[in-house]
Amino acid sequence: MTTIGCIGSGNIGGTVARLAVAAGYDVVLSNSRGPETLAGLAAELGPRARAGTVAQAAAAGDLVLVSVPLHAYDSVPPEALTGKVVMDTNNYYPERDGQIEVLDDGSATSSELLQRHLPGAHVVKVFNNIFFKHLGALARPAGAPDRTALAIAGDDPAAKAAVTAFLDAIGYDAVDAGPLGAGGRKYQPGTPAYGTPYGPFSSETGTPASAAEVRAAVEAA
Repeated sequence: MTTIGCIGSGNIGGTVARLAVAAGYDVVLSNSRGPETLAGLAAELGPRARAGTVAQAAAAGDLVLVSVPLHAYDSVPPEALTGKVVMDTNNYYPERDGQIEVLDDGSATSSELLQRHLPGAHVVKVFNNIFFKHLGALARPAGAPDRTALAIAGDDPAAKAAVTAFLDAIGYDAVDAGPLGAGGRKYQPGTPAYGTPYGPFSSETGTPASAAEVRAAVEAA
């Protein structure tokens, strides 16, 4: 079974870890503060989860989730992720990250910045357009009539196939939004596909959004 390495184990990272463990994956959790700060989460998730350093999570993961604030993207270790599929959850929030010229002028997206920093990895943008509580609540088995879809974007077809398979295992369909740059333009904050298909943030459980609904929202950007 594939091991999921989590670089960043906050709201989104921790939720993905929970879904992965429930689906039978092994998970290595990490954050910038050290593995001892994740002992409680690892214990809660059970024997399939363990806490480690960022380098250990990167090395152990067959799929690696990067869920750190954008301003910290250059702290992710490039060498350890060479050849790996990296799932990027990030968005650009200037009030948090500061102004980044290439993002402000539209010449790059946040995921493209991460890809430049990780030249040997295969970055796929995913999990960035859904509230973490909705992500935890909307997972459904394959074939369920109320199954929800998430948008993905990437430049490597094999990497997107791997992420699609992972989403399927943890309870979601995938909508392919196109190349990596499309992720930042089609389902970033301020677009119809950001949050809205899954219901208001005030809802604890969210609203199921089918692949057709998510695709329509992505294409409306």
